[in-house]
Amino acid sequence: MTATVATHVDGAPVYYDRAGAHHPPNSTMLGFWLYLMSDCLIFAVLFAVYAVLGRSYAAGPSGADLFDLQLVAANTALLLFSSITYGFAMIAMQARRKSQVLAWLAVTGVLGLGFLAIELYEFHHLIAQGAGPQRSAFLSSFFALVGTHGLHVTFGCIWLVTLMMQVQKLGLTPANRRRLMCLSMFWHFLDVVWIGVFTFVYLMGVM
Repeated sequence: MTATVATHVDGAPVYYDRAGAHHPPNSTMLGFWLYLMSDCLIFAVLFAVYAVLGRSYAAGPSGADLFDLQLVAANTALLLFSSITYGFAMIAMQARRKSQVLAWLAVTGVLGLGFLAIELYEFHHLIAQGAGPQRSAFLSSFFALVGTHGLHVTFGCIWLVTLMMQVQKLGLTPANRRRLMCLSMFWHFLDVVWIGVFTFVYLMGVM
């Protein structure tokens, strides 16, 4: 394992290993932004596929026949409120209040799990009605788009629990604060994507 040393240039730390490679303090945030941009491309492709196939019902049910807007609205509210509670966690982090950070993260996780539970119920209900992803191109593109978002929320919940354990054990260290900021960007990104799903898939689907 190579040693790491730090020097200061204009008051800012710059890190080197023995090979002379730089480790800028903002490299993690830059890398995470690049990851989010790649995720944007994935969802852009899925939205484009749904735009092309979303009216290909193959004589099967349409969104107007299947979607329960009240259920989806409740699910949307859970995810939006989880974004607000994560914001409270970030405010507590800035104030270095560890217990409040953990409490708000726990509330965020519960809301995220509630979102996933409703989504799984919706998928089970659709499949039980014979409206599974194999029924038509419309349903294939629907399950692909909404399911991919659900997988991201699942990953976010796992990441959230992992971070809570790290904060509980190590406190609000610079590394943990940086990780909390990365997860904040990821969580808010999922909210933005879901607003697109709710509008483009569900609202337009029942019209």
